[in-house]
Formats: sequence, structure tokens, C-alpha cells
Amino acid sequence: MHNTPPTSLSESPEDPFSIHRSASAVLDGRGRIVAWSEQATALLGYRADEVLGRPVRDVLVDSHDEHLVDEATDACLEEGGWYGLLPVRDRAGRRVYVGFRARRVQRLDSTVEWLLVGSLAEDIVQWHIDRAVLDGFFIRSPVGVAVLGPDLRVLRVNRAIARFGGLPTEAYHGHRTSEFLLGPDSELIEERLRRVLETGEPLIFAEQTCRLLRDPGKELIVSVSAFRMQDPSGRVLGVTEIVEDVTDRHRARRRLALLNEAGASIGSTLDVARTARELAEAAVPTLADALSVDLLEPVTRGEEPAPDAMGPLRRAAVRSVRPEAEQLMYPVGHLFTFPEDTAPTRCLAERRPVLEPLLEANRGWFKADAARAERALALGVHSLMVVPLAARGVVLGLVCLWRSQQAEPFEQDDLTLAEEFAARAAVCIDNARRYTQQHNAAEALQRSLLPSEVPDHPAVATAHRYLPAQASTGVGGDWFDVIPLSGLRVALVVGDVVGHGMHASATMGRLRAAVQTLAHLDLAPEEVLARLDDLVDQLALEQQAADGGTPRIVGATCLYAIYDPVSRHCAVARAGHPPPTVLGPDNRVRAIDIPAGPPLGVGGLPFETVELELDEGSLIALYSDGLLRAETRDMDRGLAVLRATLAGPATSLEHICKAVEDAMLPDRPADDVTLLLARTRVLPAENVSTWQLSAEPTAAGRARALVRDQLAQWDLEDHAFTTELIVSELVTNAYRYAGGPVLLRLIRDGHLICEVSDTSSTSPHLRQARGTDEGGRGLFLVAQLSERWGTRYGRERKTIWAEQPLAARQEDLGVRRFTTDEPG
Repeated sequence: MHNTPPTSLSESPEDPFSIHRSASAVLDGRGRIVAWSEQATALLGYRADEVLGRPVRDVLVDSHDEHLVDEATDACLEEGGWYGLLPVRDRAGRRVYVGFRARRVQRLDSTVEWLLVGSLAEDIVQWHIDRAVLDGFFIRSPVGVAVLGPDLRVLRVNRAIARFGGLPTEAYHGHRTSEFLLGPDSELIEERLRRVLETGEPLIFAEQTCRLLRDPGKELIVSVSAFRMQDPSGRVLGVTEIVEDVTDRHRARRRLALLNEAGASIGSTLDVARTARELAEAAVPTLADALSVDLLEPVTRGEEPAPDAMGPLRRAAVRSVRPEAEQLMYPVGHLFTFPEDTAPTRCLAERRPVLEPLLEANRGWFKADAARAERALALGVHSLMVVPLAARGVVLGLVCLWRSQQAEPFEQDDLTLAEEFAARAAVCIDNARRYTQQHNAAEALQRSLLPSEVPDHPAVATAHRYLPAQASTGVGGDWFDVIPLSGLRVALVVGDVVGHGMHASATMGRLRAAVQTLAHLDLAPEEVLARLDDLVDQLALEQQAADGGTPRIVGATCLYAIYDPVSRHCAVARAGHPPPTVLGPDNRVRAIDIPAGPPLGVGGLPFETVELELDEGSLIALYSDGLLRAETRDMDRGLAVLRATLAGPATSLEHICKAVEDAMLPDRPADDVTLLLARTRVLPAENVSTWQLSAEPTAAGRARALVRDQLAQWDLEDHAFTTELIVSELVTNAYRYAGGPVLLRLIRDGHLICEVSDTSSTSPHLRQARGTDEGGRGLFLVAQLSERWGTRYGRERKTIWAEQPLAARQEDLGVRRFTTDEPG
């Protein structure tokens, strides 16, 4: 015999009673030791020559243990063998427990002897533990264990693997994994096991899909660990694979990850439609193969639906893994109502989710559109979930989810996840709805403060664009205006209040009203801006005093221009606003230098007016900085793009506006955008007559004669009496109160305009004359005879003007005009 050191469980649970590792002795029929192994010497210390021929009781049994030996001897004789523990005395006199296995053996001469094989009790206990563990792995373990040879063929599997595969344990022997799993899954696991065999590095908790050939539609997730087996000499015996079904754990982890992703992606903006799309993107394809989001119609307008609302619904989002499936679904924007006895109708009526794992078994949904439903079934649609979108106790709509590509029907866990998705999306949609409601109100206020239509004017043809900022930014404070002035002149205005929100719109409305008032005072551009500067300062102080929590006005910018179609002069001043762009009739940009001036509200700094002379058909473009800075452009780049677009092939002003919009703006800009285009007109010289009168008593009479003759040339004799009276009064007042030469001008257009200018700076005023007064009735007569009248001041002259309508004869005036459809 030879002595082999014991092996541990990690090597092999070898039988401690095997001949090559255990102690052995042979007893004759009288209990004498007739054979003694080297392992017995190693175990108990007795040499063979010390024990051979002696009774075993004398050598190994202590007197106190004889009754135990007697019991074991009786059992052995009765049964023909025995197994158990007995205390024995070693050579040093120590009492040690040894596990014995006794067997009856018979020689050829019929002599009966007894073979004793023994090992220390500790080795026996360890061996039992090892055996119990090994048996546990293959019989009782809930975790699958498979032992494969070097060729990766199955040597043994435990009962868990057998239950997993649906076959008895012996059916797996000699087969490969590819004979039980789908190709991609078996290829992956065999590649991993082969790497373990080659490198010896264990595989630890590697997760992968597992689809059995007998049930390919059911996808499981398993965790695989593996280690290489080898004997004490290092020879590779194979690989042991430990497989655990972690499908539930994987799905729970996936649900948590999906919820985290949904929380980060859904509701990134305060836009109802965008939030609905984000919900669809979060759920497809991770949870469903197709999804639709339908909102009750009031929600899309920012309104709150009725508590019992059932429709109509407007489709807000659609998403599918298959394009042909989207073609079967109602498109985004479609308004419809679900028919009765369908899952969506029950969901809305009962305000709870509905799960239909097998659509073909519940055909109530076919009533909506039988042909469409049949096509859906043909695409493999087999399972449906409908979840209400409810927030703050109000149902806003519903989400429908379908499966067609994923073979497994929806389960209760899927419905729970869909409810979580819908709950998060519903809160975001309701927030967006509330914001939309407020934004729409602010936008309506802002639009109500802007001119809805710009009437045609003799001085310019105009076109405009106003685009509010995207909802997340809030309404801004942009405004524009086209204000008729005396003498057929026109004021062009564009302004921008700094900031966004309702306060910016309200401030814009006040500034626009102030500009209109100042414009009708016929003030010069720099004077208008100076008065606005004072007003912005005053508004800021009022806000600060009234409510410290209200957003303060931090300033505004404005550009104010006056164009005169008679002189072709244009006076421009700006307060921190982008400069206008002017193109001549040849579509070339005119370089003009207009001092920027400080923004309104800074105070203490002057504004400067620049005078331009424009050719007939020139194009003036006024705009806010939102146009130039759109799509993150800098001002210089934006100005270059604008000028190139204005000089493009578009002919009408409306076409130019559209070209600018297409070239420079996204669908919804981040800031308000205002664009005002004006094509200059020139009043023909034959429609204007000017005379200079000396300051003498006969000036009034000469003025009446000049006017009478001119009206006769214009075929306006019907207006001669009234006009002579107006001119007479105005010239008389100039002679009486001003001194110096008097300038008389008649302008014919849609109105007949009489202007009298003098060097005086005094302001005339209308008063009620008493019955005994000899004078004081001149301006009263002028006011009664004219449609409107007023005074304006220049640098050296004051002008009093009066207008009479000529509407009945307007079509015969022969005025040259550039309309918005004429080329410039």
C-alpha cells in the first residue's frame, strides 16, 4: 500500500474508507490481529510487529470501553458487517475516536476473517459534510448546477437544471448546450465556458438571455458562474456551471432603471406636446412595441377638462418600433372619440388602468375599426395596456401601449411600470398645461397690445412679422408701430423691453401708448426717446414703491424713425436698439451710421437724430435683437444673414418677410422676434404747392387767391370756400403774432392738407370767444371746418396744419405708390 494525502472538498470528496488512504487491519475468528497496514501505524502509532498475533482488545480497547466494543461485535456478527465510531487507545495511551467499517471475508480454505478499515472521526465527519454538500447541489439545491467535460458535453446536471429544461436529469448526459438553447444564447455561454477551460479564470455572475428551444417565445435572464475542474495532478476534467434564474430580479432592476430614465427625460420642457413625445420615447421599445398618447381636447389648449370628460381626444404622440404599425394608428393632431366597449373607453369611464394580455380573445376593440384591427393582428399585435393620465385628481387623457414584437404578453408588473410612467408624465403634462394656460393669456395680452393690422399709408408700404418666444422662455416685451403723422409723414417704431413675462408685456403696452402720444405731438425722434427715457425711470420707481417682489423694469431699447414722402427725408434715432438696415431701389445696402444711444432707463445721456435722404422705393428694415441672435448667432453674423436675405430675389414685402423668417428663425425662437419692413413712396411734385408770403396785411388775401387758383388746377373747386377760410385764418394769425415771412403749403392726397409755417415758437390754443369779443374765433373755425388740425415744431419754424378728407376723389388723384406687391 502507499500513502496519499487527504484531499479537500475543493479537490474531491473522496471516501475516507478507501483502501489507499484509510488505516486497515485484519482479525481472525478469535479477534487476534493478523494483518496491520502502514496507514494503521500512521493513525495509531503501533508498528506491525507490536500488534500482530495479539488480541485486538488487549491492544486497542480500554477497559472502560469494552461494553461499546461488545455491542459493535454483536451487531457485526449478526449483520455480517458493521459501520460506526469507537474509541480506541493509541500507542501513546490517548483515547481517540476512529470510524470503523467492518466486513466479513472468507478465505479459500473457508477461514472467516474480519477486515477493519478506519479513519479518524474528524475525517469521517468532514467526508459526510462533503457528501452532504455535493448531494445538496445535485438533489436539493434551487440553483442549477451542470458539470461539463472538456468537450463541453454534459456529464451531470442537478434537479434544478432538469426542472428548468423540462427533462429528467439523465436526459442531459452527453449533450451540448446548443441542443437545449437557442443559437445566440448557447453560443454565448459556450464561448464563456470555453474561456474558463482555457484560462482557468472563473466566470462570476455573468447575466445573459436564456431561451429554450422548446419554448422560444419565453425569454428568461440567467446569472451564470463557472469554474474549471482538475485533478490533483492538474489535469483538466471539465467545468462546473452554476445557473440561477434572475428574470424577476433583472426585470425589477430594469423597471427601476426605466423609471430613473423616465424621470430624467419626461418633462424637460413646459410644453404639452413635447412632454407627450418624451413619454412615448421613454416607453418604446423598452416597455412596449407601440404607444399612443391621447389628451382630452381642453388639455391641448391649456384648459382643465371636466371631471367626467370622455372625449373628444386629440392624439398628442405616436411611436412604434415598426413604421407600418404607425401607419395604422391615428396621426398626431387627429381628433377622435373611442367607441363604447373598448379598453380606452373603460379606462376613461372607470378612471383606472386596463390590461388585456390577449387581444384576440377580447374582440370588443374591433368595433372601433374592424379593418384596422385585423391589419394590427396581422402585424402580430397581441397585448394591450391602457393607463389614464391623471394628475391632481383630474384625468387629462390616456396612454395606450401594445406589444407585437415581444412575444410575451403584458403582465401585472408591466402594468405597474406603465402606471408609474403615466403618473410622472401626467404631472409634467399638467404643469405644462397650466403654464400653457398662463402663457396663452400673456401672449393674448401681448398681441392685444400690438397693432393687429397696419393700414395702408401714403408714405410707405409696410409688412411685418411678430413671433413670440417659445413657451419655456415666456412672452417678451417686443413691440412695433406705424403711426401716421401730419403732412403725410409716418413714424416707424420698434422697441424691446428687457426681460420676459407678464410684467414685460405690461410695460411694453405702456411704452407703446406713450410713443403714440408723443408721436402725435410731432416731436423729433431724439425728443421722443428722451421723454421715453424719463417714463421708464418713472415706471421703475413706481414698481419699486408699490411692490418690492415684482420683477423690476431694468430697461428697454427703441428705434424711432420719421419719413416724409414730400421731402424724402428720414430722421432716425435709437436708444440701444439694433440699427435699421436700408436698401436702395437697386437692392444695395446703404451704409448709415446712427449713434446707438443709451438704452431707455439709463438716464442722463442724450440721444442723437440722423437725417437721411431716401430714394423712392427704398427698403427700410427695423427689427429686434431676437431676430439677429436666433439660433445662437452673434449680432454681426445675424446682421449679415439679414442683409443677404433682404437683398435676395423676393419682390413683395410679404415674400421678403417670409424669406427672412425661413432663413433666420427656428420653429419657435427663444426670444421674441419683431420685423417691420417699409418701402418708401414719394408724393408727386404736382400734388404739392408751396408759397412764401411776406409778413404784410395783404398776405391773407394773396394766400386765398393762390389757394383758389391751385384748387382749380386740381379740379377741387368744391373745397375752395372752406380751404380759403382755413388758410385765411392761419395766415392772419401768423402775420399778427409771429412776424417774418410765412410759408404756405398745400398737399393733395387722400386729404387736402393746408400748412402754414412761421418763425414763432409760441403755441396756438383753441379758446371760447365771448359774444362781445371782436376776435379769438380763428382756430375755432379751423377746428370746425377741418377733420383734424394741430401744431408741430421744427428747429427753426412752427407749423400749423389742417386736414380735409378727399375720400370721394381719391381714385382720381394719380398718386404714385409702391404697394407690397410691387418690386422695389
